[in-house]
Parts: sequence; structure tokens; C-alpha cells
Amino acid sequence: MGYRIGADIGGTFTDIALVDAAGERLEIVKVATTPERPDDAVIAGIRTVLEASDVATDAVAHVVHGTTLFTNALIERKGARTALVTTAGFRDAVEIGREHRYDMYDLHLERPEPLAPRSRRYEVAERILADGSVFAPLDEAGARALAERLVAEGIEAVAVCFLHAYANPAHERAMGQVLAEMAPGLAVSLSSDIAPEIREYDRASTTLVNVYVKRIAERYLGRLAERLRAELAIPGPLYVMQSNGGLAAVDTAASQPVRLIESGPAAGALAAAHFAARHGIADLLSVDMGGTTAKACVIADGAPLIAPEFEVDRRYRFKKGSGLPVKTPVIELIEIGTGGGSIARVDTLGRLAVGPESAGAAPGPAAYGQGGTEATVTDADLVLGYLDPGFFLGGSMRLDRAAAEAALLAGPGASLGLDALSAARAVHSMANEAMASAARLHAVERGKEASRLSLFAFGGAGPVHAWGIARILRAPAVIYPFGAGVMSAIGFLAAPAGVDLVRSAPAPLDATDWPGVARAVAEMAEAGRAALAASVPAEALTTRLVADMRYTRQGHEIRVPVPLADTGPGNGAEREIGPALAAPLAAAFAETYGALYGHTVPDAAVEVVSWRAILEGPRPTLALRPPAPGAGAAALKGHREAWLPGTGMAEGRLAPVPVYDRYALAPGTALEGPAIIEERESTVVITDPARIRVDETGNLIAERAP
Repeated sequence: MGYRIGADIGGTFTDIALVDAAGERLEIVKVATTPERPDDAVIAGIRTVLEASDVATDAVAHVVHGTTLFTNALIERKGARTALVTTAGFRDAVEIGREHRYDMYDLHLERPEPLAPRSRRYEVAERILADGSVFAPLDEAGARALAERLVAEGIEAVAVCFLHAYANPAHERAMGQVLAEMAPGLAVSLSSDIAPEIREYDRASTTLVNVYVKRIAERYLGRLAERLRAELAIPGPLYVMQSNGGLAAVDTAASQPVRLIESGPAAGALAAAHFAARHGIADLLSVDMGGTTAKACVIADGAPLIAPEFEVDRRYRFKKGSGLPVKTPVIELIEIGTGGGSIARVDTLGRLAVGPESAGAAPGPAAYGQGGTEATVTDADLVLGYLDPGFFLGGSMRLDRAAAEAALLAGPGASLGLDALSAARAVHSMANEAMASAARLHAVERGKEASRLSLFAFGGAGPVHAWGIARILRAPAVIYPFGAGVMSAIGFLAAPAGVDLVRSAPAPLDATDWPGVARAVAEMAEAGRAALAASVPAEALTTRLVADMRYTRQGHEIRVPVPLADTGPGNGAEREIGPALAAPLAAAFAETYGALYGHTVPDAAVEVVSWRAILEGPRPTLALRPPAPGAGAAALKGHREAWLPGTGMAEGRLAPVPVYDRYALAPGTALEGPAIIEERESTVVITDPARIRVDETGNLIAERAP
């Protein structure tokens, strides 16, 4: 096994990480994102990291990639001209949605428009019942006439979502064959392939999301794979990170891009989980703050939590329920529009707001000197003395402090009557408060108390703000990993190849068709082995089963690990499925439900809604070691005037703070806060008395001084 490369495209920067076969040597590069052609930055970054490390291209085993390209296409509505084909009488279900209102008292409630407006939603006569039986056959003549109409009307992509297709996909498959025969140029996605689960609205929305960006995914991933071969002569394959933390081959990823929507944030959570597992820490709160957004994720028992669905394109302050539902597994995290490039403005009520609008990579914050004029979080951090204008990105990019001060004065300063320093303090504090509030909410929703969780801080801006966030949360410690500024790219290299498959079969636990479940699990296992055949030999695969369960008549389910005796490599999990599984599965449900909600419902009936098979290959080796400090390297670089917040009623003050070179800090080194510790891609800022130590793998661990 040779070198591995991780490439993460963010809104402002593209991060590249390279590790050797042993997973110990690390080289990292950060380059500006190229929004018009994102693969340009990936190719440039990989070329740079290979040259810097003197590694030959033919020594690269594979490249792992993650991108927000498909998310951006959804939010900006830059996907294909898409149509939806439904069972007759159901074309408006995708717009009606659910009865639930995400804000009961908002008279101007907004929801995102369906990706297929009503004029591009079509019906076909057919009907399958919930048990999979055929009530009315597919009108094949009508299906053929519709295919001709779709071509005539310039449709580019088609989502097919028939009623109860999860129970019997025959009619959807027949419609797909008609479209392939009569309209071969169309991109087509069938709900029975993309999201074979109950709930019509969610299934239709997920299928629409997939086909809306399918051609973009095919073109982009195909072009990147070709450029890696042709321009860089990298012989190894390209893998793509999925939202659930598993890797997929390019062909699989291009056909189901809906699984890639949260690929970048998932990688950061995997990096935090890898750290937790390696250091024997059960629970952590990862805080990832980049140029555009900030993410928080609870790591419980050494692993991130997985949700069966999420939302994209939330229209109301990132509020749950205001976006498009997507039924695909995703690492559970909370994301808000607060990053280094987030713009600070004063709203119509005279309140300071930070984000969600971002200055992005171009023009970027005012301090970048690239034409940006609006004040951002990075401008505030620079004015507060937390960033060195001559050492941003290791000195490859110089920041303009005068431009940052001018932007703060002209923006929030002018509106609120503040000088540049006071405006910077307000913007920095607002960013910390927003992230702390989001992290606290996320932890509570997962049955955790944020004040008991240490923070794992990464991203370009994460280490600058993590101490302030921990201060608000009263967290016991903050962990700053080596290479924090490119941690998502490193997280790609900790991910196994994997696939997550699902089949809905709603039934009370005491009336489950166990032979039917065993057949469904066997089919999923076979499909998973086929999907991963090019990446992982069947005997190296591990299979886990998860059941989506609820109390009877509840509206939503929770994920419950199915207690099987054998989940080892190459196991046949379906062999253990039978009536004897009912009692331990009920106990596992009660335990999971109680951990989430603090109580259970005695004597209430329990049902399984869906069964999930999760197949994974071996986890790659990753035991990174920081470079040894050079002989005679001086850790203390000097002192810099920086803002130190007060305690209680104290106002705070500007004071000289020691600045350290992280690359000169050997394992075992102990420091005291306040301190600023710089590396090329990020800066650690600790503004209070604290105990700081460097562990054996180069991570900084900071705890409040007693």
C-alpha cells in the first residue's frame, strides 16, 4: 500500500493531506478554492503537496475526495431541468409535504420550492398497495406517451416516485425501462433505488435531489478522475466520501450523489472519532469552523452518531423543518453559517448579526486585500491581535490590518457607534456565542451535556474560537490536533470503504415476518458486497444491522443496533435473524430510547419500520506523528498585543501575549495560558490562565487553570 491523499474543498480554501503507507508521515497544503472549476484547486494542491514531500505520483495508492459542490448546486438551484413522475393523483404530495409547521406562529412561513415545480410534475396511472400487491397495473401506453412529452418539453432529468414502490418496485422499474428506451439522454433516478423507505414526501424529495445533481456529479467526478490520471499520472483510484462516513467508488458516487451532500463535514467528525478511539476517550464534542460555516458533532462511545435523514437548503435561520428532506444516512451534526469569512452586519432592529452570508474565497474578507469591503470574523480576529498578518497560511498570504479596521468601522462600527477594536470584540464574541448555542443544543438533543464534553477543535478558524466557545459552555478541556487547519482532509484518510442499505418492512416486533426480514437482509448484504467488490474483498467486509424502531403509533423512529452474535469479517448476518432475536432487540430499543430521552414507556408495543445493513471494509491505519522540532528550535517567537476578555464585570484588556511556534513544541512540553500558538494553517488562541500540554502525538490539550 502506498501514499494516500485526502482532498477537501471548502467555501474558502481547498485542503490537501498526504500520508505514507504506515499512516505516520503527514504533509499538508492549503490552497485557495476555485469556485468556477473546483477541480483546479484540487489538482494544484495535490501537485504542490507531492512536490513539497518529494513523493512520486506512481507511489500514490489512492485519492479520497469530498466536496460541497452538490450542496451548493442545490442551494443555488443550478442543477438540471428536472421533472417528477408520480402515481396518478399524487403529483402534489411533494409540495404539500407534512402537516408539521416548523414555526407555529409565523404567518409568513417559507419552505423551499420543490426541485420540480408543478408544471414539471407528471402522473401515470398505476397503483401498488402498502403490502406490495398490485391494485392497478401500469398504463404502459401512458408511460410511453409521457416519455415523448418529457423529451419534447426539454426535460433533462426525471425522478420516478410511485406509491409504495419500496414494497414492490416493479412499476418503477418498468417506467425506468420505458424512459431508457425512448429518452436515453435523460438522467433518471427511481425512488426504489435511491430511498426504498416509507413516507412518500421524503422518498420523492430524496429522489429529486439525487437526479437534480446527477449530471453535475457525473461530469465533475469523471473529469477529476481523468485529470488525476492524465495530468498527475496517479495510478490509484479516486474514492469519494459519503455523508455517512464511508468511502464510495467514483461510479457509485456519480450514480447516487445524494449520498455525498454532507461529505466534507462527515470527514471532520471521523477525524474527531479517530482521535477519541486512539486516546481512549469515550465522548467528545467536535467543533469544526472553516471559512464559511461552523459544525458541531457529538462523538459518543468513540463514534459519531448516524441519522437516517437530514435536510438541505433550510430557508429559515437553519431551522429544522424548513428545508428539503433527504432520506440517506448522515453523520449527525449541526451546521450554522458562522465561519472566518462570515459577514458581520447590523439588522433593521439594530442587532449585530454574523453570517450566514460569507465573503467566500473571492473577494474574501477585507483583510485579504482582494476587493472585499465588508467586515468578517477574520477581520475581527486580526484586529484583536489573534492572527499575525505576516504569518497567515504560514506567510504565503499577507493580511491587511488597516483594511480590516476600515471594514469594521464602516460596517458594525458605524451602525453601533463603536471603534474598530470594540466592533471586533463584538463580532468575535457573537461568533463564539452562536457556535456555543448551536453546540449546546446539538449535545442536548443527543442526550449529552455540553459542559461535560471536551472540545476537539479544528478547521482554519476553529482553534482561534474554540477556547471562547469552551469558556461559554464551561467545557473541561479543549484539544487542538496537529494539522487542525486541514483536519477534514485528514479525516478522509481515516474512513473505510462502506455502504449503507435499507429496506422498509413495517411490522410490530411480535408479528414480524422473520423469514422475509432474513431474505431482505441477505439481498442487502449481496448488493453491498457487489458495490464494494472493486474496493474490498468480500472476506474483509464487516456487516452490522440497524433497525429503525418506535413505539407503535409514534411518528418517528430511532436507530437501534441489532444485537447479533457475529458481526465479523465476511459474516452472514441473515443467518441469525429469527424469532429469538425479538427479545434482545426489544431490550436494545429500550436502552437506546432511554439514553436519548431519559425514560421509556412501560408495556407499550414496539415496532420495526426499516432494516439497515451497513457493510464496511477495514479501517485504514492512521497514527500520525508531528515532525520532530529542529535542533535548537526556539518555541517562543515573541509577544503580541492581543485582547484578553475579563471575568465577571471586568471589561478585558489588550495585553502582550506570548506567541509560540507549534512546530518547535516537542511532546511533553508544558505551557501556561494566555498563549497564542501558531502553525501554518491555523492559530490556537487561549485567552485565560490555563494549563497547556503537548501529548505524545503532538496534540495540544488545554485545561482551565484552577
